[in-house]
Amino acid sequence: MAYIGQSPSIGNFQVCDAISTVNGQATYNLTVSSVAVTPETAFHVLCSVNGVLQKSGSAFTTSGSTIVFSSNLVTNDVVDFVHILGSVLDLGVPSDDTVAAAKISANAVTGAKLNTDVISAQTALATEPADTDEFLVSDAGVLKRIDYSLIKGGSSHKTLLLTVTLSNVANITVNNTYITSAYRDYYFTLSNVHAASDNVDFPLRVSTDNGSSFITGSDYNRSAYGRDSEDTLNKSASDAGTDMNLMSSPTGNATSENFNSEGYIFDPLGTNNFTTFTGRSVYSKTDTRLNTALWSGHYEAVTAVNCFKLNFGSGNIASGVFKFYGIT
Repeated sequence: MAYIGQSPSIGNFQVCDAISTVNGQATYNLTVSSVAVTPETAFHVLCSVNGVLQKSGSAFTTSGSTIVFSSNLVTNDVVDFVHILGSVLDLGVPSDDTVAAAKISANAVTGAKLNTDVISAQTALATEPADTDEFLVSDAGVLKRIDYSLIKGGSSHKTLLLTVTLSNVANITVNNTYITSAYRDYYFTLSNVHAASDNVDFPLRVSTDNGSSFITGSDYNRSAYGRDSEDTLNKSASDAGTDMNLMSSPTGNATSENFNSEGYIFDPLGTNNFTTFTGRSVYSKTDTRLNTALWSGHYEAVTAVNCFKLNFGSGNIASGVFKFYGIT
């Protein structure tokens, strides 16, 4: 009979080749165009013998690509037809974008089904992840997610907040744009810094009003201890000084003379402590000597510091790079 409407495009309905009965035989091969076929179950088979439709699972069963009648067939028995119905699980090829997540069994997607570029083909993150960015980890075989903030490191982890390439500037100033409640402590570096003037120190001063003014009174205690490459001792200290010097002796402005330093600032926004600085410096002198110094100091007031300034004792900073980090 003709099919009204569009004919089905899925299913696998097959008419088996004719079966010649053998007297006293119950088991017969199922083939289509002489090729063995295997029904899903006996209940997917329609079979007629001597004009009578047989009951699946009772009058006959199937085993692989054979049909097994419950009683041996005899001479003159006629197997009218054997029709194999399409598998109920044979859905054909789904249309694009039609398989929803609910249609996929739990644990159906295995590692073998993941392409090797499942990670490498994705867009690369060009900067440090945000604290709320998430990673996948296996916790005793159970896949879980974890925020970057929990694995990025302890209190010594440094987040770069500011980079300044110095070129004939009067000073370096770090204000409350960078000194915020997001961090308790801070770290900075000075790389290959050259002075415009000769025989100068490198002092640090703080501000409690975001740089509108800097403390220049006798409010700093500091000490520096250093030696040069000829084992000459250079040390200096001040009690109630007007600044904190990051060097144990002055540097010059010759091409070969440069200054490098790193330092920590501890809890500048704290209101129950002195703001404390500590670090080390190394610088070259025109007489080819290398000078090193360990320095430390504090601003002697129990108040929040939200800005500080670095500069040479006189003249500009000719060149160098300054970086400022928050410590989480």
